[in-house]
Amino acid sequence: MEEFFLDVDLEIWLTIGAVLALIALSAFFSGSETALTAVSRPRMHHLARKGNARAGVVRRLSDRKEDLLGALLLGNNLVNILAASLATSLAIKLFGETGVVYATGVMTLLILVFAEVLPKTFAINHPDKSALAVAPIVRLVVAVFSPIAKAVQKVVRAVLYLLGDKPNAALRRETLDEEREEALRGAIELHHGTDAETESERKMLKSILELADLEVEEVMTHRRNVVMVDGDRPSEEIVAEVLASPYTRIPIMRDTQENIVGVLHAKALLRAVHAAGGDASHLDLQEIASPAWFVPESTTLLDQLQAFRRRREHFALVVDEYGVFMGVVSLEDILEEIVGDIADEHDLPLAGVRMQPDGSYVAPGVTAIRDLNRELDWDLPDDDATTVGGLIMHEARLLPDAGQTFEFYGYRFRILRRVRNQIAQIRITPPSRRRGGQESGDD
Repeated sequence: MEEFFLDVDLEIWLTIGAVLALIALSAFFSGSETALTAVSRPRMHHLARKGNARAGVVRRLSDRKEDLLGALLLGNNLVNILAASLATSLAIKLFGETGVVYATGVMTLLILVFAEVLPKTFAINHPDKSALAVAPIVRLVVAVFSPIAKAVQKVVRAVLYLLGDKPNAALRRETLDEEREEALRGAIELHHGTDAETESERKMLKSILELADLEVEEVMTHRRNVVMVDGDRPSEEIVAEVLASPYTRIPIMRDTQENIVGVLHAKALLRAVHAAGGDASHLDLQEIASPAWFVPESTTLLDQLQAFRRRREHFALVVDEYGVFMGVVSLEDILEEIVGDIADEHDLPLAGVRMQPDGSYVAPGVTAIRDLNRELDWDLPDDDATTVGGLIMHEARLLPDAGQTFEFYGYRFRILRRVRNQIAQIRITPPSRRRGGQESGDD
C-alpha cells in the first residue's frame, strides 16, 4: 500500500513538473515572438556588419518572418495545449469531474501571467537584448517546425483564395515599400531633442526622403532671375560681365533666351584670357563654352542628383514639355533642399522674409513654400504651387490686388504690393499669432 501511494505521489510530482516545464517553454516562445518582431533592424544590421554572429542570425530570422512566426506559434500552441491536457488529467485524478473547472482556472491564470504577459513585457522592454539571447535556439526551432508551418501557410492561403483574397505580388511589393518608407519617416520623427543639432539632423533626414517626391521646377532659379550673356556682344564685354557676376556658370544666348547655345564657366574663360595674354577681344566664346544640358522640369530631385553624379556636372537648364526654357538648376539647389540654405561670399543679397513686431512675416511673393515650412516650421501645402504667391492665386482663383486679404489653411495673407501680373510682397500671419489675438495691421 505504501508503495502505491509513493508511486501516486511520484506521478503527481512528475506531472506538475512537466506542466511547469511546458509553461516555461510557452514563455520562451511568447517572449521570442515579441522580441524578434520588436527588435531594431537597423541596430541588428549595424551589429552584424561589425561581426556580431547573433545579430546576423536575428537578421536572417527577420527576413523569414512568415516561417519565424509560423514556427513560434506552432510551438507555443503545442506546449500550451499539452500543458492544459496534463493539468486537466491530474486535476480529474485528484478532484474528480470538478477537477476540469479547477484545471481551467489555474492553467488560465498561470499561462496568462507567466507564459504571456510576463515574458512579452520583458521582451518589449528589452527587445534587442532578448532577441540576441534567444536567436540561436529560435533558429533551431524554425528549422524543426518550418516544414509544418509552411504546410499550414499553404492551407491558409488556399482558404483565403477560396474566400476571394487573391494574392497580388506587385501590389504587395508596393505596399511593403510604402510601409518601409512610413516606418523610416516615423523613426525620423521620433529622433527628437531640444538642441539645435538634433533638430537640424531631423530636418535633413526628412529632406532626403522627399527628394524622390520633388521636381526640379520646385527648386530651380526661374528664367526671370537667370543671369545670361549675349553671345553676339564683343568678347571683352562678355568677360567683364562674367567677372562682375557672382556665378561661375552662365548660359550664353543669341537673340532671345530661348536660343541658348552653351554654358560659359568662369574658370575656363579666365584660363582662355590668361592664355591670350590678357587680350579677350579675339576669344571664341563658343569654343570655350560647354554644351548646354537640358533637363525636363518634371525630373525628380533624386534622379537629377544621380544624373549630376553620372555626368559629373553641376548645372543644367530646365525646359517644360514644349521645350520652352524655364530656368536653371544646380547641384547646390538640390543640396540646399537637404541641408538648408548655403550662403557664401558670392551670393547676391536678396529681399528675404522679415518678421514683424506683431509676429507676422513680410515676404516676397516668389518665396518658396518649402523654405517657409522648413525654416518657420509651418505646414503650408506645396502640391499645387511652388511659391507663396502662386499658392494665393491657386486658392483664390484670381489675380489679387494690393490690399486684398485671404485666409487659407489657418494662415492670413494680405497682399501688400503687386507688380503687373505678379504678387510682389505679402504679409503672412501664421495660426499661432492669430490664436493669440494679435492680428496684423495694414502697412
